[in-house]
Amino acid sequence: MHRQITGHREQNKYVKYTKMTILLISWVLFTLFLMLKDEKVLHFRQLAISEEETRTYRLSDLPLNPRIKLIFKGAFLTDHYDTIASNHMSFYLTLHDQNGNEKNMSKLYQFATVDLEDIDKADQIKRSKIIHLDQSDFDSLHNNNSSMKVNMLTNLEESFSINLAYDPSPLNKNVGIALAAIILIGLYILIIWELVHRTFAAMIASTLSIGILAAMNERPTMSVIMSWIDTETLLLLFGMMIIVAVLAETGAFDYLAVYAFKITNGKVWPLIICLCLFTAVVSSFLDNVTTILLMTPVTIRLCEVMELNPVPVLMITVIYSNIGGTATPVGDPPNLIISNSFIAKSGINFTNFTFHMTFGVLMVMVQTYFQLRFMFKKVSDLRFSEPKDVIELRHEITVWQRAAATLSPFSKDEDIVRKTLVKKVERLQRELKKKLTSGAVPTESYQATLEELQQKYPIKDKNLLIKSGIALVFVITFFFLHSAPDIQKLSLGWTALLGAVLLLILYDREDVEAILAHVEWATLLFFAALFVLMEALSELGLIDFIGKQAITLIQMTGENSRLAVAILIVLWISAIASAFVDNIPFTTMMIKIVISLSQNESLNLPLQPLVWALGLGACLGGNGTLIGASANVVCAGVAEQHGYKFTFVEFFKIGFPVMIGSIITATVYLMICHILFTWH
Repeated sequence: MHRQITGHREQNKYVKYTKMTILLISWVLFTLFLMLKDEKVLHFRQLAISEEETRTYRLSDLPLNPRIKLIFKGAFLTDHYDTIASNHMSFYLTLHDQNGNEKNMSKLYQFATVDLEDIDKADQIKRSKIIHLDQSDFDSLHNNNSSMKVNMLTNLEESFSINLAYDPSPLNKNVGIALAAIILIGLYILIIWELVHRTFAAMIASTLSIGILAAMNERPTMSVIMSWIDTETLLLLFGMMIIVAVLAETGAFDYLAVYAFKITNGKVWPLIICLCLFTAVVSSFLDNVTTILLMTPVTIRLCEVMELNPVPVLMITVIYSNIGGTATPVGDPPNLIISNSFIAKSGINFTNFTFHMTFGVLMVMVQTYFQLRFMFKKVSDLRFSEPKDVIELRHEITVWQRAAATLSPFSKDEDIVRKTLVKKVERLQRELKKKLTSGAVPTESYQATLEELQQKYPIKDKNLLIKSGIALVFVITFFFLHSAPDIQKLSLGWTALLGAVLLLILYDREDVEAILAHVEWATLLFFAALFVLMEALSELGLIDFIGKQAITLIQMTGENSRLAVAILIVLWISAIASAFVDNIPFTTMMIKIVISLSQNESLNLPLQPLVWALGLGACLGGNGTLIGASANVVCAGVAEQHGYKFTFVEFFKIGFPVMIGSIITATVYLMICHILFTWH
């Protein structure tokens, strides 16, 4: 026995030092890259190209390798119009030596432009071209004092205005994709094996990705990095966390848990069904992050009342939250991204979006219920595996540890309290060790009556509950009005923040720090790091690579079956990618690809079924892993604050099979729609 314990300690020590060595090497690498590489800033120059006249612009900086990139902004069309549009802008490179000799360095390229009458009202589109130089031309530029010029011309009948930027060291996307995949795999290794906390893992991965960009001469500026962070999502989370923290002090969550216990007669599965249906319905009208913030404390208290393990019940609840949020444009962040102005102009509005998605969501909800009942055949699978007194002692230790960690050692009084709490934790840990080694048996289950529960968990502060209700009514009302921008123009983030400020004004409490202590700062930091990471992976070319593979697969199919194949490819790629890559940035990229597919005249694909496939795939795919959807991370953060931690692997064992089942059901639904409807 002694040898086993010693061997286990040595193994843990080996793992610890290996992890520290790898992390230190990563730290040294990205620190060196950031120290040695300047921030990359491309300057756009405004130029005008006249009819029947070649406009020449000298590219001053020497290329760092035989690849350069030219970036144009103007009234262009997308790339699939380049060969069929009648109007275009053409350009080519020439090499000029010190003797005045001129030599073509590239072939003639052309970008399609809008018609003359649409130039004044057309949006600016960015088009770019990477040009590979001959090695001899590259050597001549560096050794013979030669210069390089870009020559531009147009067949429009009047002057054509553009903005031009020159990149002397464009990113090699082939290398970037491979490195991005390695970073993403590394992130999952850190999270799955719990080598570090998921927030720290996201910080390491995001910083390393920026370091890789710097090593490839693509180091972004700090302002660009800050623009990658979705402040709307962070504002939404921050505001709702404050509202939930104040609402918890009223005892409302305990009261709702007892009420749910009452209407289900204390039966486990009817109770879980009640929670799931309520969560799904609310998530379809509120965003699922807000719903989970409100429902997680209720679910935890309810599980404690019924002596259930909150972890599997919370997982089931958040799965239904993601499913319910799929039904409407405002239910899930990916749907908000999908319902942009272009989609709205294409005949897809709140009503027909909800109509088409709801039937699929209902089928998925039924399938998921039977799948979960099969996975949890016994009610005992939803209960703790350890005795109740051991579970309560572990929970008490977690609470006291968190309380001690929040106190600063810099203040003498706080340090005294912190040391007292640490001693209490040590005493409780000794007591826990004694119980585990002595083989403690479960105590007799205490079946509380409904009257006793109602006496134990009343509403503590009715005045504060009314004030909280006022703030919640404001927030929920303006959330509903978000789909009608003509009535109110507040975003979801601003609405949540203003609701939190309103509640703090009504609460009139001086020690705001006590309320802010309930904010899940680690969760907010995790999202900020994840947003930076996903944008960096996008810059490295990984997300765009996934989208291009989808287009390639669609173009390989026959014309008669092309729409059905496109629907399936968009659905499955969106689902699987969203499970492992946060579905918000992935949806931002995929909606551009879906629009491009619908505009491609050679494919002749309607937009609507592709939108339904993307919505179902991105939202349901978020159930695949713990970091697949924002609601999953929020639920894990709130649960951890209450002393209940569920790991990446625990969520994966339940969420991924459910996600696969959901996508199979969504596939059946979309194929039925494909057969019954004639898409336009």
